[in-house]
Amino acid sequence: MKTDSNQLTRREFLTTAAAFAGLSLIANAGEEARPPGSRISYYCNGELHVGLPGQPEGKPLTTGHWDFKPSWSKTGGMLVFFRRLKNDPDVGKWITAACIINVDGTGFHQLSDGTYTDFNPTWTRDGKNIPLWNRKNRATGGYCIMASKVGGKPGEEVALTDKRYISWVHSAVSDGRLLVASAPPKLGRGYYLMTPNPGGEPKFERIECELALKGVLDRVSVSPSEKRICFEFQTGFKSKGMGGRTLYIADFDVQKRAITNPKAFANEAGKPFWFAYPRWIDGEAAVVYHSGETGKNQLYVYSLDDGSTKRVSTNAAADYRYPHGEAAPC
Repeated sequence: MKTDSNQLTRREFLTTAAAFAGLSLIANAGEEARPPGSRISYYCNGELHVGLPGQPEGKPLTTGHWDFKPSWSKTGGMLVFFRRLKNDPDVGKWITAACIINVDGTGFHQLSDGTYTDFNPTWTRDGKNIPLWNRKNRATGGYCIMASKVGGKPGEEVALTDKRYISWVHSAVSDGRLLVASAPPKLGRGYYLMTPNPGGEPKFERIECELALKGVLDRVSVSPSEKRICFEFQTGFKSKGMGGRTLYIADFDVQKRAITNPKAFANEAGKPFWFAYPRWIDGEAAVVYHSGETGKNQLYVYSLDDGSTKRVSTNAAADYRYPHGEAAPC
């Protein structure tokens, strides 16, 4: 069929429309287009948000509660987080519930019954999307690792570690093992790749790390390729609170179970502010974290290629915390 030279065929119209839509998305995304997988989830003033770094807050996923520490599932577009149900000046005495919500705001359900202190949930990376979290033992003050399932109900969760010794899950690798801090009776304190064995004793394989001989690694996150790792570091082993920690990136060898070549990228001087929750974004080209150095917790992105750091939270008066990269559970 002939067409007028001033008119568009249907294919040309659709192509042009798509191009304009793409330009609109880029314009709305900020100064530069970001690749797929670049969104983050985060806490802002007690509510959970999902968006691109550097963009103002849209509609929150959760309102009317105090919701903390979202972690994004490897597939399926879900966040697992904990909801504070009872406050206390001592954070260890909070009463919380582990919960899941889809990143589009649908599908909310509660995994635990809200009578425990359940903290810092994450996911497995083995394709099963098993939600995990750390539950406080009121008798000892230690923690054990809990697991449930998407769609799970309170009371269906199971313990993966014995509550008689301390265990804390930080991250995971794709073969099903979990990166944990633990103190198994026969092995002692350390960092391990743990193979879960529900109903039985898990297998612990120690991770070698020279820096761990000098202090505490915390909020540990394995990169998507599982070749790098980022974490908070506190010199010494006595509790000093959250202020003054340095953020590091290091090489990680899953097979040799070794953390090597640590490089400080934030607060190397150990200033007495809260630098926390480093998490991988843009694949593993950058790390997002929060810092309270300005007086309010704000979000920052450190780029590995040029070593630059940029603030990406847009409201200087708001409280931002616990950023987390898209589809990169930790």
